[in-house]
Amino acid sequence: MDKLHALISLLDDPDEIIFLSVEKELLNLNVEIVPELEKVRNNTQDVDYQLRLEKLISSLLFEDIKKRFKEWIESPTEKLLYGAYLVSRFQYPNLVYENILEKINKIRKDIWLELNNNLTALEKIRIINYFLFDVHGFSRNNSNFTAPQNSYINDVLETRQGNPLSLSIIYAVIAQSLGLPVYGVNLPKNFVLAYLDEKEVTPLLNTESEVSVLFYINPVNRGAVFGRNDILFFIHRQNLEPRLSYFMPCKNQDIVLRMLNNLQYSYSDLGNKEKSKQIRELMSLFQGNKEV
Repeated sequence: MDKLHALISLLDDPDEIIFLSVEKELLNLNVEIVPELEKVRNNTQDVDYQLRLEKLISSLLFEDIKKRFKEWIESPTEKLLYGAYLVSRFQYPNLVYENILEKINKIRKDIWLELNNNLTALEKIRIINYFLFDVHGFSRNNSNFTAPQNSYINDVLETRQGNPLSLSIIYAVIAQSLGLPVYGVNLPKNFVLAYLDEKEVTPLLNTESEVSVLFYINPVNRGAVFGRNDILFFIHRQNLEPRLSYFMPCKNQDIVLRMLNNLQYSYSDLGNKEKSKQIRELMSLFQGNKEV
């Protein structure tokens, strides 16, 4: 700790060579030194010193989130909610995953109390829709549709407003936790969900393989249920060529990559070049994924 404090104190050295050497050594340490850096930053009145500390803290936090994304991408059992949480952690580095999970579980419990095995698939979806959209009040953020907070799952859970993708993620995570085969479909210009034939979900493919879909769900339209022909009509109106991926479940990696893509667009639209650049760097970690 004494060595750490000595290095931190050298960050305000006017000699650029010394500063760069110290900065490099501190960047080789892990994110756990951030609280010490923040403590020093909050106790100094030297503006240049504060700026150097801020830059170092930002770099350490970004390297940490890159490391976490790499681990998530390489995990054979990566969880969708955790991937969405990592996207939020880009903006909220102190965000705790268990807090997100707790909010999801509260909604899940409300729905679970009303479900039983005698209900049809459509009846189960109607119950989810009732609790998500009527009781808990989730809806599309029409007033600020392209805002970054629509892509941060913690903000969406707090405000109950989001975009098609974030609302679909919450819907799918809750449905899957209840044992329902509801998975994301990477439809261009909209993101929807597919309710699969339960006989085909074991083992779960969760890829763009051909599986039987009972119906589709549009969370941004209060969970409206629709069929394959509706997707064909939508694709035709968008002047797109039909692809299997427009009808079949996609990977969790594809969903989180699209979430980052939405976020990159939001920051680019706001003129925040630094955040936009960092998000593109995170997106580059998803090698082998198809375009979003």
